[in-house]
Amino acid sequence: MAYGQLGHSSSLLRAVPIIAFVLLPTCAAHDHDADGIPEGAAVSPEPIDSILWTHILLQGLAFGLIFPAGMVLGIIRSRWHVPVQTLGTIITIVAWFLGHRHKGRKFAPNIHASFASSLMLMLAVQVAIGVYLKLHLTKGVHSKIRRYVVHVHGTIGKLMPVVSWVQMLFGGITALGFCRDDHLGQCVAHFIMGSAFIGYGIIMTILLLVGQVWLRRSGKSQEFFDSTLIAAWGTVNTFTEHRWGTAWVKNDIQHTSMGIVWWCAGLVGIWLSRSRGGRPKRNLIPGIVLLLTGWGMSAHPQSLKLSTMVHTAFGYTLMAAGATRMIEIAFVLRDSRGLVGEPNSFQHLPPFLLCASGFLFMGATEEQMKLLSDAHVTHVSYILILYSFAFLLYLFVNVLLHIYAVHAWPDSNSNGRRESRMLSRSISRSASAAGGLRRSGISRRQFSTTDVTDGMNGGLSNGKIRMPRHRQTDSQQIRDAETFELEGLISDVEDDEDTTSPKGIDTDVERA
Repeated sequence: MAYGQLGHSSSLLRAVPIIAFVLLPTCAAHDHDADGIPEGAAVSPEPIDSILWTHILLQGLAFGLIFPAGMVLGIIRSRWHVPVQTLGTIITIVAWFLGHRHKGRKFAPNIHASFASSLMLMLAVQVAIGVYLKLHLTKGVHSKIRRYVVHVHGTIGKLMPVVSWVQMLFGGITALGFCRDDHLGQCVAHFIMGSAFIGYGIIMTILLLVGQVWLRRSGKSQEFFDSTLIAAWGTVNTFTEHRWGTAWVKNDIQHTSMGIVWWCAGLVGIWLSRSRGGRPKRNLIPGIVLLLTGWGMSAHPQSLKLSTMVHTAFGYTLMAAGATRMIEIAFVLRDSRGLVGEPNSFQHLPPFLLCASGFLFMGATEEQMKLLSDAHVTHVSYILILYSFAFLLYLFVNVLLHIYAVHAWPDSNSNGRRESRMLSRSISRSASAAGGLRRSGISRRQFSTTDVTDGMNGGLSNGKIRMPRHRQTDSQQIRDAETFELEGLISDVEDDEDTTSPKGIDTDVERA
C-alpha cells in the first residue's frame, strides 16, 4: 500500500516540473492592465474578485501551511514528505495561474509580481532537485555530487518558509496599494521590525522545545546569540533611522536613541554571557532591552488616536515579553541552561508575546491606521484580531515542533535534555577519574570517551547510566557534543597540573 502511494506520488512529481515550465511562459508573458488606475494611485477602485480571492487563499494554504509542514516531514525523513510537497506544488501552480487571470481590481507594477518570478524559480529548482534525489542515482558522478545536492535541497527547503512569508507580506501590501512614496520608509520599518520580533519568538520557541542539545553543543548561552543580534541590529538602526546631514524630523531622535541603547546593551550582554572560567552563563540583558524598547514605543507620538492606542498595546506587549523573559531566567530556571523534561508553562509566555508584539507592530503603519480609522474600527477589536493571528501562528509552530520531536525522541519527553544532562554529570565524574589516571602516569590516549558512553543501556550497574532509547543519529549527536566537552575538561586537568598541587587539581575537577 505504501509503495503504491509512493510510486503514484513519484509519477505525479515528475509531471509537476513539466506543468510548471508549460505555464511559466504563459504567466510570465501576461501583464496586468494598468488602465482604470487613478493617477497617483497604486490600485484601481474595483473590489477584489472571486478569482483573485481564490488565488490568495490557495497560495496562503500552500506557502503558509503545506510547504512548512512538508519541510518538517523532510527533516524527519517521513514517507509523507513527497506527497505533501507534491500537493503544495500543484496548488501553487494552479493559484499562480489564477493570479494572472483575475478580473476586478487592477494593480500598477509592484514588488509582489516582481518577486513572484524569483519565488517560482526557487520552487522549480527545489522540485527538480527533489525529482533527482527520488531517482536514487548513486553510480558514477552521482555518488560524488549527491551529498551536495542533498545539502542544497535541505537549505532551500528551510529558506522557503522565510521567503514565502516575505512574498505574502508583499501580497497584502500590493492588494491594498500601501507602502508607496512618502509612506515607504515607515512602512518598511514596521514590517521588517515586526517580522523580526515574530522570527525572534519562533527561534525562541525552537530552542525551548527542541534546541537544547544544539545549544549545549555550541558551548554558549542563549543570551550570547541574543545579545550579538541585538548589538548588530542596534548598530544598523543607529545609522539608518535618520538621514545624516539633514534636519531631524518627527521621531528620528527616538528611533536613533533606541538603536544606540540596543548596541550598548548588546555589548554588555555579550560580555556577561560567559563566566570567569569561560563557561556559558545566563543574563537578563536581552529582556531589559525588550522592556526598554516596549516602554519607548508605548509613548511613541502618533497623529491618530487609533494609531496611538495600537502602538501603546504593542509597547505593553513587548514590555511583558521582556519582563516574563527576565522572570523565566532568574526565577523559573534560576540561571540554569534549561529544565529537564517538558518546559514549564510559564516559558511559553515570552515567545508568544514576541509573536503578538510583531503582529501589532506590523499592523500599525500609517496607511493601515487611516483605513481602519475611516471605517470606524475600534482599537479593541483590531488588537484582539491581531492577537488571534499570533495565537494561530504560535499553535502552528508548536504543532510542527511536536511532529519533529516525536520522531527525534520517540521514547522520551525530555527532547534530548535529560540525556544531555545525565551525560554531562557522567563526563564530570570521568574527568575527575582522568585527572587521577594522569597523576598515576597513565597516558591520555588510554582514556577514551567510550569509557563514558559504553553500556548506556545497561542500567545503573557498574557505574553506567541508563538512557531512554532513541535513534542512533540522536545518540551520536549527544555523544559528539559530550566528547568535545570531555576533551576540554581533560585539557583543563592537564593545565592545572602544571600550575597547582594535586590537592588543588582534585578540588577543581570536583567543581567541574
